[in-house]
Amino acid sequence: MKSWQPRLSGRLTLKAQLRRPWRFSPPALLALSFLALILVGGLLLWMPIASHGGLGLGQALFTACSAVTVTGLVVVDTGSVLTGFGQAVVLVLIHLGGLGLMTFAGLTILALGGRLGLGGRRVVREALDQTAPGDVLVLVRHIAILALSLELVGALLLALVWVPEMGWGEGLWFSVFHAVSAFNNAGFGLRPDSLMPWAGQPLVNIVITALFITGGLGFTVILDLWRRRRFARLTLHSKLTLTGTAILALGGWLLMLGFEWRNPHTLGALPVVDRLWAAWFTAVTPRTAGFNSVDTGALGMPATLLTMMLMFIGGGSNSTASGIKVSTFMVLLLSTRAILRGEQQPRLFRRAVALAAVFRAYAVVMLSVMLLLLAGFVLVILQPQMRPLDVLFESFSAFGTVGLSRGITARIGAPGQGILMLLMFVGRIGPLAFAYALARPNPARVRYTEAEVQIG
Repeated sequence: MKSWQPRLSGRLTLKAQLRRPWRFSPPALLALSFLALILVGGLLLWMPIASHGGLGLGQALFTACSAVTVTGLVVVDTGSVLTGFGQAVVLVLIHLGGLGLMTFAGLTILALGGRLGLGGRRVVREALDQTAPGDVLVLVRHIAILALSLELVGALLLALVWVPEMGWGEGLWFSVFHAVSAFNNAGFGLRPDSLMPWAGQPLVNIVITALFITGGLGFTVILDLWRRRRFARLTLHSKLTLTGTAILALGGWLLMLGFEWRNPHTLGALPVVDRLWAAWFTAVTPRTAGFNSVDTGALGMPATLLTMMLMFIGGGSNSTASGIKVSTFMVLLLSTRAILRGEQQPRLFRRAVALAAVFRAYAVVMLSVMLLLLAGFVLVILQPQMRPLDVLFESFSAFGTVGLSRGITARIGAPGQGILMLLMFVGRIGPLAFAYALARPNPARVRYTEAEVQIG
């Protein structure tokens, strides 16, 4: 009788699996939701009503992919080529992509008075990059209120500048579009020269940078600040993100001033006070914001390499930004310091970083570097007539979902644009989540004897 039990159990398990529908893992479902949103957005932008003169299917899909992944790389000018309907579609895609389609799904269920099951909560938690248990619907509600409030305040402040210049209709739309694009770190603008005409305008610089820095901190960090109010009471993740953000912003600003102060094509062409504003904007916009107040293609070599490094790091986890994330960068620095000091675990602020987070950080960086090297290699082969630096810059911008460009996006060809779309897609959902979506994790059930391996 005992010999039949495993066989019977196996039959029952197989029968149960056949009865229930196919279930995707949360990372796979997240990737599929973004892919579906890109396809729907591309079809909407492909419609004649969305543009003046019509977009090709490839152009429409690229624009939709750039909007959903909140990148900002464009093959057509958003302001002059797209109609009001097309611009509204882009704005909706930015919102859905920036805050997350699953976030809006959870918010809709919440508004309708429904309940989200355990599987749905796992998917929303994955979309929000949440590892700790908790009521995700409460977090979703707070995120929605926070995002809409900041976008509204930002639009009203920007209207003080742009309504007098452009009139009520155009000025208000210009303000709303850029406020939403800035908070979601999208980088889409309604002018081909982005924000260069306002390089020295204090209010525009302050509002736009405040919006995309806030959006790039991460919703959990912002809510942590709101609840605890004091730096000492914050979680280690919030402290690492805020510290790293401050170091990268201020350090990048000082370096950008030093690199570009005398460049006649960028800061050197501006008055002294305007140079300070433009340098600040240029230093913080690679945190996946994508706007530019000076010509990105005219940056010198040191400033270009600095911009690429900042694009690679990106913003905070669980934010509208991408890249490897500030917390990952800080964990790598702390891990390196711990190794040099002979410590068992990286630590800061009287807290030790979990080893699982260290392994995850190194995995994210390794996957990101491999992907960028492979994509850059293929793009250089496809476009041998283009400067390798420009091609690599475009790859870093796509992966970090930044949107800064040296003017080659529209000229890189359909295969090259396809690679950029893949980089934007992977960069938005995260390289680790993308890998989980493609391969089912198989944790080892046997613990093996450790052995030493020579490193370095």
